[in-house]
Amino acid sequence: MFDTTSPLPPLPGVGYKPQHYSAIHNDPAPVGWFEVHAENYMGDGGRPLAQLRALSDRFPISVHGVGLSIGGPDRLDGDHLARLKHLVGWLNPASFSEHLAWSTHDSAFLNDLLPLPYTPATLARVCDHVDEVQEALGRRMLLENPSSYLAFAESTLDETDFLNEVVRRTGCGLLLDVNNVFVSATNLGYSPQDYIARFPMAAVGEIHLAGHDEDHDDFGAPLLIDNHGREVADPVWALLDMVLDRAGPLPLLIEWDNDVPDWPVLAAEAARAAGALARLTA
Repeated sequence: MFDTTSPLPPLPGVGYKPQHYSAIHNDPAPVGWFEVHAENYMGDGGRPLAQLRALSDRFPISVHGVGLSIGGPDRLDGDHLARLKHLVGWLNPASFSEHLAWSTHDSAFLNDLLPLPYTPATLARVCDHVDEVQEALGRRMLLENPSSYLAFAESTLDETDFLNEVVRRTGCGLLLDVNNVFVSATNLGYSPQDYIARFPMAAVGEIHLAGHDEDHDDFGAPLLIDNHGREVADPVWALLDMVLDRAGPLPLLIEWDNDVPDWPVLAAEAARAAGALARLTA
């Protein structure tokens, strides 16, 4: 059984972007930790790896994968898993996480994180893949709840029950993306508060916060797009308060991957996350 404690501090973190390296280097206390996308650091060397090594000397690092296709119908890509193992081996990050989604078909990689039908067959496949990743890396991984734009008619399990069963069978942890909860609930017409009330909080090792775009579908109903391209919306901050009331202080990540702003804007979002954590001890 793998260690179930999270070495990440219960502080705000930020997704690292190379254009912020100098600002971070010159800031005496920018944030508590940083997250990087695994696929950006699977090369053999150069400036990206040099900067990541320097960053890891100062801060705990969380590695977030986007390309394993945990929910895919085929076997995991052995070459990709080997590159991930090499990265995790030399970096020794505080945490590794991936998505409950699929992004490959045969030999093709799809530039998106696509939803799954929640069935016993899907559950067995996801658990097999999680087991394979954890055995390869020699550590517990966190699995992130998806942002959804449709639901499958053949689903027979609720998403929270599905995640809870993956945890029970594999011993993995969960990454709770609060923005994904709000986006999915709005798009599919259910209560985000009810979802949070049913979520297996004891397994959560990390929380994500991000911005989304607002649109409408062809019938005029609200449609939210999880684009990580703006500040966190107020309803998501309110939902975070509910999460923290249930779970207590946890590592909080600000994700901002598109239209990335200057460092002070990201730092201000992290400061708001710090305020949400401080409320627990006020």
